[in-house]
Amino acid sequence: MDINFADSFTKSLKRLIWHESRVYKFWAFFRYDISRFIKNVWRFRKALANHYWWDHHGTLMFLETGLTHMSDNLEVKGMEVDGPRMKKVVAMRRAVEIIKNYNQSNYIDMAEAELGPIYHHEWEFEPVPDKPGYSQLIDNETPEEKRHNRKVYNRAREIEEQEWKELFTILHGQNHKEYSKLFKKARKEGMRDDKDLWNEWFDGSGLKGWWD
Repeated sequence: MDINFADSFTKSLKRLIWHESRVYKFWAFFRYDISRFIKNVWRFRKALANHYWWDHHGTLMFLETGLTHMSDNLEVKGMEVDGPRMKKVVAMRRAVEIIKNYNQSNYIDMAEAELGPIYHHEWEFEPVPDKPGYSQLIDNETPEEKRHNRKVYNRAREIEEQEWKELFTILHGQNHKEYSKLFKKARKEGMRDDKDLWNEWFDGSGLKGWWD
């Protein structure tokens, strides 16, 4: 049996070999890497300025910035077909939204939007009876106001925990064993083309699949 290769294959193979050479890597370093490094320093400037070894919010900002850049470009420049590509864009942007909510502590506002605003009173102080020269804050909240405020705070905490779990569910992606079961079941029922089944099952999540 004769095995023939098209000219395009030969050219692609030569290109791969060339890209692995030291000469090309040296040239690419000055041609691409340095300019990309400078652009990335500017792109990630806020994350760089807010990164501390003892705090995780700056680390999340790197992910937020990277996913924002990736989703914006994947939407307009991605070569994948529209269906799964746009699902990935939606998943990336949802991850970005969750990170922003967490870093900006938006959960009280979100809880207030559901349950109503927290009751606030002007601060008033009164002398401490048994400690001359000391003052204490007067509690002006009614029992009803306290119950409402407690519900808002509890709901804010619930939303935060739910979104934190959702973020890592999005990054982890779906369990492909589930799709394998659906595929086997569909084959038994006589389905031959699994394209529609995949498009229906795939939700765009999974950091390892976010590339183009």
